[in-house]
Amino acid sequence: MRIAQISPLMESVPPTLYGGTERIVSYLTEELVRQGHEVTLFASGGSRTAAELVASAPRPLRLSRVRDPAPYNVLQLEHVRQRLDEFDVLHFHTDYMHFPMLRDLAAVAVTTMHGRLDFPELAPLFHEFHRTPLVSISAHQRRPLRANFVATVPHGLPRDLYALSREASGGYLAFLGRISPEKGPTTAIEIARRAGMKLKIAAKVDMADQEYFKEMVRPLLNQSHVEFIGEIGEDQKGAFLGQAKALLFPIDWPEPFGLVMIEAMACGTPVIAHRRGSVPEIIEHGVSGFIVDSLEEAVAAAGAIDGLDRAAVRRCFEARFTAEIMARSYVRLYERLARLQTTGARGAAAPASQDFPLLRA
Repeated sequence: MRIAQISPLMESVPPTLYGGTERIVSYLTEELVRQGHEVTLFASGGSRTAAELVASAPRPLRLSRVRDPAPYNVLQLEHVRQRLDEFDVLHFHTDYMHFPMLRDLAAVAVTTMHGRLDFPELAPLFHEFHRTPLVSISAHQRRPLRANFVATVPHGLPRDLYALSREASGGYLAFLGRISPEKGPTTAIEIARRAGMKLKIAAKVDMADQEYFKEMVRPLLNQSHVEFIGEIGEDQKGAFLGQAKALLFPIDWPEPFGLVMIEAMACGTPVIAHRRGSVPEIIEHGVSGFIVDSLEEAVAAAGAIDGLDRAAVRRCFEARFTAEIMARSYVRLYERLARLQTTGARGAAAPASQDFPLLRA
């Protein structure tokens, strides 16, 4: 198939450091190319891909420190519009700015929603564009919103991106991602303290969370069991996660997916996660980790983590969360939407459970 992948311009594809959406766009794009499809990637300059790259901004917008990203986003949509006849399917990862363009579009188009959808101001927008085909990344993500979800496709990683680490040689608990209240870094610190275990924190601090970090997190970093590493790159994740006894994921928000969970699983590292958002769809309780409902349960899980088979954790990843599985799921969706379009039924929704079954704890 001739496929256009349209990525946000804030980060390169793949991102240099933090950037979940752009990382998934990269994994999907490269796997589609590997499977023999003709792919064009619309992304920022500095992106690295085996596909044809169309750069609508010379550099990732986050690094450019632009005052207003809107002109670049509009320019990207125009670059896509100019080449509509070249593609069998357009796959957007850019939230909803492109929705008006899709109204009279002859091409097959689908949009993966990567963020949370429980904000009340989204309801009238998705009501207006109620026929726009959408993909959710978990069943939980779509619950707050009445919209035309045509599939749920979980994220996937390249099978060989991380290797199985059969022993947690570092002996520590890991926290990886972003410092913010909803991610629960202070809870992770307390879990490790009560469990009598070392905690290593590899996380970025966005400008929006500087005050939270200064007031709530930094005062806790002087404890002897805590080591704050800061933001790490892709080339460091394998060792960081693989040497950990477990990944702590004490979230306090409706997490749409949680990419770091499957990154840990790919290393054979089990996950201790709060029962929020997509967690019960990702973690198989007692096999790939523990799903907990309280601080006390998390501490108990940390004490029991050595009882889990790290090879079994890796097998859970391979069975459901590889880039190959993700790409084949999307191709089936592209083909199904193309068939619906030719029969005049484009936009008809189908339950995710029919084609993309989800694991529930």
